Amino acid sequence: MVIGATGQIGRAAVGALVRDGWDVTAASRGGGRDETWPKDVRSARLDREDDAAPASVIGDGCDVVVDIVAYGAGHARQLTGLADRVGSAVVISSVSVYEDDSGRGFDTQSQPDGFPEYPVPIPESQRTVRPGDDTYSSRKVALERELLALGGQLPTTLLRAGAIHGPYCRSPRELYFVKRNLDGRRRRILPFGGRSRFHPASVHNLAELVRLAAARPGSRVLNACDPDAPTVAEIGAAIDGVMGVESENILVEGPPPAPTVGDTPWSVPHPVICDMTAAERELGYRPVVRYAETLPETVASIERQLAGRDWRVAYPAMLRAYGDLFDYAAEDAWLTT
Repeated sequence: MVIGATGQIGRAAVGALVRDGWDVTAASRGGGRDETWPKDVRSARLDREDDAAPASVIGDGCDVVVDIVAYGAGHARQLTGLADRVGSAVVISSVSVYEDDSGRGFDTQSQPDGFPEYPVPIPESQRTVRPGDDTYSSRKVALERELLALGGQLPTTLLRAGAIHGPYCRSPRELYFVKRNLDGRRRRILPFGGRSRFHPASVHNLAELVRLAAARPGSRVLNACDPDAPTVAEIGAAIDGVMGVESENILVEGPPPAPTVGDTPWSVPHPVICDMTAAERELGYRPVVRYAETLPETVASIERQLAGRDWRVAYPAMLRAYGDLFDYAAEDAWLTT
């Protein structure tokens, strides 16, 4: 059973599992289907906030539960309560659980000098933030701790995903460049010299990790990212190539020069790059795509979503997460100073 099957990761995961020979039930809040799934994929409605819902859908049991949308100790307990009916689990976590050696993490990045300085690359042994209920990161750690505590009673592979990209994303970072190109903006301001690196994770590579982990149950945490971590300048250039345009980068050393100017979704003062050797060793993982190879479908998906709509209507989650990414008046004012 795949919980969260109609989201961006779930759609790809269902497809990968079916191709590997699994008999799949695709569970989601709406009980919908993806048009690419074969007819023998069953769909089921499942409200994750109803503690009885997972048990009801699983019924007598299943070999593997893949949980894309689990957050916090409460969702973990929904799964641990099914240990006698489930063979193993694969659960999506996040690289945001990591904390640097000075106690800084994603939750402190808005503070002065608050962005973490992780080792490059980050191993799974890197310390994490404290578990809790207050933030996305602390809830993911609470989820991990609850599930790992079961050990062999419910072998669970936790996949710490990087910056997820692909079709059906509600907050596609690529929007930053795609919309500028559509709007004819041929100059863009990139802080930190355009060298920022935030490790991406394709839905296709995540689906491959899910497939491998389903076939090799174990109690473990693994980083889940692409084979490459391009700089923000390289990402912009690759998107330009897909869209057939040429843009000029205005490189700024240091942070964004003004509010709403140059603050891209990838712009970080220190690199966030994950070590993927554990997944290679334990699962035999080999990435199925590279970042640049996936851009045509990502760009096409964004263009369809934007067609005839204000970006704030098309991507409300993006607006909530990042604020106004397209304050052209502020950009032009800074460029003319």
